[in-house]
Amino acid sequence: MNPIPATSRQLRSTVDDGGTLTLSLVEVPIGELGDDEVLLKVEAAPINPSDLGLLLAGADVASAKLVAANGAPEVVMTIEPGILRALGGRLNASMPVGNEGAGTVVATGSSAHARALLGRTVSVAGGAMYAEYRVVDASQCLVLPEGTPARLGASSFVNPLTALGMVATMRREGHTALVHTAAASNLGQMLVRLCASEGVPLVNVVRRPEQAALLRGLGAQYVCDSSSGNFMSELIDAVKATSATLAFDATGGGNLASQILTAMEVAASASAASYSRYGSTTHKQVYIYGGLDRSPTTLTRSFGFAWGVGGWLLTPFLQQIGPEGFAALRQRVAEELTTTFASSYSREISLEQALDPEVIASYARQATGEKYLVAPHASSLT
Repeated sequence: MNPIPATSRQLRSTVDDGGTLTLSLVEVPIGELGDDEVLLKVEAAPINPSDLGLLLAGADVASAKLVAANGAPEVVMTIEPGILRALGGRLNASMPVGNEGAGTVVATGSSAHARALLGRTVSVAGGAMYAEYRVVDASQCLVLPEGTPARLGASSFVNPLTALGMVATMRREGHTALVHTAAASNLGQMLVRLCASEGVPLVNVVRRPEQAALLRGLGAQYVCDSSSGNFMSELIDAVKATSATLAFDATGGGNLASQILTAMEVAASASAASYSRYGSTTHKQVYIYGGLDRSPTTLTRSFGFAWGVGGWLLTPFLQQIGPEGFAALRQRVAEELTTTFASSYSREISLEQALDPEVIASYARQATGEKYLVAPHASSLT
């Protein structure tokens, strides 16, 4: 058994009751491993939108200032009172961050299952992954194909399982096609490839012409640019062609959900046998799963009465399908990690750089094509 380091540096996020967010690097003890535990040397961990919610807690990124505390760098930011009220459950608690990541198992507990992982590259969705080392149960580890670098397996949980979950939700609820917004993201590109392989019609909504070109280059058939003056007519035509009655909206705020429901209603009414003042009887559903637009969700009631708007998260979906369903999805991700579920990154940063105000401003934008990867053992990256 390899020697176990005494401590590990870990990125922490703390919100105090005065409305200040502090990001810091702390040394946490590792301790002895349990029989079924392994010690993972974390080599790559992505910054996902779901990570930013915990990491930045809605703080004003423009207020970020680098300070020193006991000789170590920290970043402080201010949080508006309205946002602070929603953070009562985490006030004054130092919280580790990072939903998922990948690396090499460098030490194990005594069980046969744990020992079999020694030296293997695995991915884990165990939380607290913005750290040099992470102790996890062996059952949480997804063994990557031999020779796969950690970088390629770092995003093997959140985005791939979200894409699979969207398609599975579509089928479970009786829909036959999808609409997806912010579709040029890493997740959106995965969904394009997944829907093509599954024969699922997909309407992709993007925000810029270059994003539309990117998706068409991947083979996407239906791409609608919300910045276009013809957006609504193009969206209606795409929804008519696909008969999509389910949408997943990463934007959250604004009127995009309303526009999608309206397009679905126009498409459904076009094939109705007779007119009804209450609109079509076809149920139309939009699930909001992100918050790229922080403004209120605005609904203009032009889509009848057979509709719904709700929230969708990956974790409740995984609970619904149970351990066996979850294991089957993870195995598929492992098999298609470099094809259907491949991820790309615009920049790798060290733990120290994750505290740089300029770098924070960049990864906080959540811009398409600018996905960041934390490399915890790197001392200096550009």
